[in-house]
Amino acid sequence: MHYLITGGAGFIGSHLTESLLADGHKVSILDNLDPFYDPDVKLRNMEGFKDHPEFTWVQADIRDLHCADNVPSPVSAIIHIAAKAGVRPSIADPIGYYNTNVKGTLHLLEFAKTCNIEQFIFASSSSVYGINPQVPWKENTENLQPISPYAATKLSCEGLGHVYSELYGIRFLALRFFTVYGPRQRPDLAIHKFTRRILQDKPIPFFGDGSTRRDYTYIDDILQGIRGAINYTASPFEIFNLGNDRTISLAEMVSTIEDAIGKKAVIDHQPVQPGDVPQTWADISKTRELLGYQPGTPFQDGVKKFAEWVREQPHL
Repeated sequence: MHYLITGGAGFIGSHLTESLLADGHKVSILDNLDPFYDPDVKLRNMEGFKDHPEFTWVQADIRDLHCADNVPSPVSAIIHIAAKAGVRPSIADPIGYYNTNVKGTLHLLEFAKTCNIEQFIFASSSSVYGINPQVPWKENTENLQPISPYAATKLSCEGLGHVYSELYGIRFLALRFFTVYGPRQRPDLAIHKFTRRILQDKPIPFFGDGSTRRDYTYIDDILQGIRGAINYTASPFEIFNLGNDRTISLAEMVSTIEDAIGKKAVIDHQPVQPGDVPQTWADISKTRELLGYQPGTPFQDGVKKFAEWVREQPHL
């Protein structure tokens, strides 16, 4: 099979590329090395497979309608991970987030339509649920009310996927990721940022009273869910939660990192930030039933693996 992975030089995309190449598939990455964080980090992510004979990197921007013109054909499926990421930065740049996330997804759906690509897997986000006290969150939850431009773009893309599924027979599967972490995690995300700063004896920004909770999902479990979606053919449109079905408080997250690296954090208390939700919590019963999804990495084990990886990266 030949898979096109957008954002394939990033955290999740590079792990997925390695996994698919290891199983004998052909993989093309479409990535523009967006400077949201250091492009050299993404180049390092690709070091292990950049010379693989079945790998192709197309450096292009999904904001360009013709971004995929140089992708080798035929393509068996698109796994669309590329996006402008982050809740807080989206508040400062809503137009930029719309142009990349919504228009970019539309361009790739047009590419899928033109090239008769039947499988389109979209990296959505738990942020689409907004502030919803009815936890754990089910995919069929009604009245979704995102509270950041980033979340709104992800929900808009799910709607576009449904349209293209109905009109053109493209199987569109939206995977709502819940706080993915592990080796190569984006440097702006909390676990990565906190681990580095604790190791460097620098204070960590601690928003609120520590009671906010997240459903953290280790990268290996996310890959299991994506691989399940790649092979799913039972219906033309579905939404799946990819979480761990367990919530961890901010205070517990910090103490887990402290235990993993053997150092105490210096806390910089700050107010809760606009766009942040008090909790995320995935109901994964549907994903278990239809994709065979079974997350298997306890939070403490995943943080230990991540801390070991950070220690092995001299540039960090």
